[in-house]
Amino acid sequence: MLKLYKRIDNTLHYHIAWLGRVSITEHWGIVGEPGETRDHKRNKRLEEKHQLEQVLGKARAAGFRPIEPEDQTKLLIEYAVEGMGTRTDLDKRHALQDRLDDVLGWSGLGTCDGGSMGSGTMETCCYVVDFEVAKRVIEADLRESEFGDYTRIYDESVGPPPTLTTPEAGTE
Repeated sequence: MLKLYKRIDNTLHYHIAWLGRVSITEHWGIVGEPGETRDHKRNKRLEEKHQLEQVLGKARAAGFRPIEPEDQTKLLIEYAVEGMGTRTDLDKRHALQDRLDDVLGWSGLGTCDGGSMGSGTMETCCYVVDFEVAKRVIEADLRESEFGDYTRIYDESVGPPPTLTTPEAGTE
């Protein structure tokens, strides 16, 4: 897969291509929106990397460039679980990861990169090119779904909000 981005009139656009069995899918649009798609016939004589570059050649010539993973935001979606979580929680996290990969991929926002569970929480980790747009798109997608019971969506670099504690008796 090859993902390229360009800011046009202060709006981030994407142009992505990936290999399928018989074709190369090209997908483009404004980050956060579904965009458009076109399939191209594969050339079995060319290496996969060259085929992707060929399909996105016009986008590169127009100034589209990759956004490196270290320049993306780590967006976390957190759920409350009992203790270390259950098999049902893990199944839910895996289903959520698949859903988020689709939502983020088809809107040019990024990808889901797994998750973790334990100590009363379950998190799913996503790398996104625009945190605010990704948060808005994810919230809208999850709102009326079985995944709508998250406790928060946050940017890991900002960190979670501080835990509020109740003052001990006699300290007020």
